[in-house]
Amino acid sequence: MTLVERLRPTTPVLRVAALVGAAAVWFAAYELNRPLWDAVVFDLAGQDPESRLGSGIHFFLYDTVKIVLLLAGIIFVVTVLRSFMSVERTRALLGGRREGVGNVLAAALGVITPFCSCSAVPAFIGFLATGVPVGVTMSFLVASPLINEVAIALLLGLFGVGPTLLYVGAGLVIAIVSGLVLGRIRAERWIEPFVFETRLGGQLIDSTVRLTWDQRIQMGVEEVGTILRRIWPYLLVGIGLGAVIHGWAPEDFFATYAGPGNPAGVLVAVLIGVPLYSNAAGVLPLVEALHDKGLPMGTLLAFMMAVVALSLPEIILLRRVLRPPLIAAFVGVVALGIIAVGYLFNLVLG
Repeated sequence: MTLVERLRPTTPVLRVAALVGAAAVWFAAYELNRPLWDAVVFDLAGQDPESRLGSGIHFFLYDTVKIVLLLAGIIFVVTVLRSFMSVERTRALLGGRREGVGNVLAAALGVITPFCSCSAVPAFIGFLATGVPVGVTMSFLVASPLINEVAIALLLGLFGVGPTLLYVGAGLVIAIVSGLVLGRIRAERWIEPFVFETRLGGQLIDSTVRLTWDQRIQMGVEEVGTILRRIWPYLLVGIGLGAVIHGWAPEDFFATYAGPGNPAGVLVAVLIGVPLYSNAAGVLPLVEALHDKGLPMGTLLAFMMAVVALSLPEIILLRRVLRPPLIAAFVGVVALGIIAVGYLFNLVLG
């Protein structure tokens, strides 16, 4: 007798109570994550939040829990939803002629989900598993860390309306065009097969099998465990690397080699920005300091975009899901778009 056949049915009341309880625990853990590690690292361990060591330890612990929670929550919900609709049907709905519209919608969704590059990966995996076309999903992966309301508010206060609108517009263009380009190269062949597989009790389930609610919930729980088992080494290595480089930026080196006198300044800014890891709010103080030193706005925006849209921790996380050719294409297309925008802004803004 298989696990599928052994599953005990539950009453609707018990099922709803269990789901509500699990959701309450998830939200409580997510909300308490930062205060918990603030207390443990800064209060109990006595680490200085301004020091590289203290902020790095806090970053590693906080981000690890946050991304695990996001993975668990998003993968569970997506798997249950996927049990009602096949991957092929979703891909057909959002692909083809609608793909351009899908890229725009995915980029817009990314704007209102203020994830950093690593935090966007769980949602990215969930969209792929549901059958959303790769190019459309890539538009979300680029836009989510690149543009968010915190960055918009801070940029508006620091630099005014013009640069802020340029930043938002350029970010959306990069996200949409990157997704369209990557969607034209049959990128599905470079995605690990397990992303598209639906299993219950270790058995592959196709879209013709009629499942009960208990089986759908069990499938979601199993999928969370499967994804976490496959991705956890990459998760720890990626976040650990992010913790090491968290808050570090070669300000003097940047001002010297990416200054207004260097025609390759935008390229240097992107090359410096990619290895770093931060969200837009975290990198803006450095952008403001470099702006005061006279660096061109296009160079600064290119640097900020490279930091928040492309990062080594993100690439390490994506490696468990995407094969090297697609990762290289993703990094190359986005980096080229950022470089082009940087030079365009320097030309327009003088």
